[in-house]
Amino acid sequence: MRLHSPSMSELHAFITAARLGSFTQAAQTLCVTQGAISRAISRLEAHFGQPLMHRNAHGLTLTDTGRKLYDGAQTPLQAIEALSTELRADERRFRLTLSTVPTLASAWLVPHLPDFHRRHPEIQLSFAAYRRNEDFSGATPDASILSGTPEQWPGWHADYVIGREMVVICHPGRLAARQAQGLWNTPHGLLGEPLLYHSNGKDNWAQWFTAAGVPRDDVTLSNGFDQVSILVRAVMADMGIAVLQRCLVRDELQSGRVAAPFPDLPIRLRRGYHLCAPAQRRDHYALACFRQWLLETASADPDVAAADPAR
Repeated sequence: MRLHSPSMSELHAFITAARLGSFTQAAQTLCVTQGAISRAISRLEAHFGQPLMHRNAHGLTLTDTGRKLYDGAQTPLQAIEALSTELRADERRFRLTLSTVPTLASAWLVPHLPDFHRRHPEIQLSFAAYRRNEDFSGATPDASILSGTPEQWPGWHADYVIGREMVVICHPGRLAARQAQGLWNTPHGLLGEPLLYHSNGKDNWAQWFTAAGVPRDDVTLSNGFDQVSILVRAVMADMGIAVLQRCLVRDELQSGRVAAPFPDLPIRLRRGYHLCAPAQRRDHYALACFRQWLLETASADPDVAAADPAR
């Protein structure tokens, strides 16, 4: 059977332009160029063999044929669009786009993901580019694992995951030398060392010393780094000592590439990694499944499980 109906894209261009009375506004609404709207309507007029609208300085005027097409096509086109949105939403519920702090992803999250996929093989998980100041203004991500404290994200759902558990790390040779000299019997001895820091956590050292009960006036910092991986490399090169989230350096500690002067000192800061999402996405099926799995996985982490009654 030969089809006489035009394409959906041409109908959308025509209906939107007729409704708004402007090619420019129609282009903005449909996220295309004004030229694309003009060409789509020209094809539609060629399809029917007659003009559908006239453009003038005051806007758009529909011809009799154009009015008949507008009146007859508007409601069915809206119904098809609504149905398409519903069907896509059903498919979308099994897809989750996440962004996360890259270091946390590589050091902690990704090694656990095979378990998530075993539990939820129906969910397709993808990662969007991480933005430190994520505001969910774009189409993606659905959720983001961000570093900070809950009050930074008013109006969002923010669940603490991991990262409050801090540990001081140093070069193994530095630890052996200081212990032989009897200089690191207490945390106070660390004050004389080069204190390396992450540029987004300059106050971590001050908070760590306070939590360790070390009296001090000011903490003098040494070199700063904007990436955790580079900071850890600086420690491995014996440039100084650093205080970092234990979950980020567990492999380095276990392999002996870095050492912890006070491995059993349970110091936790308020800042940590949180799973954040806008309130309107709370009913997203894939996000709900990921959230439950993520919090269960984090609660079983040896540092988290032993430490946070307020979790």
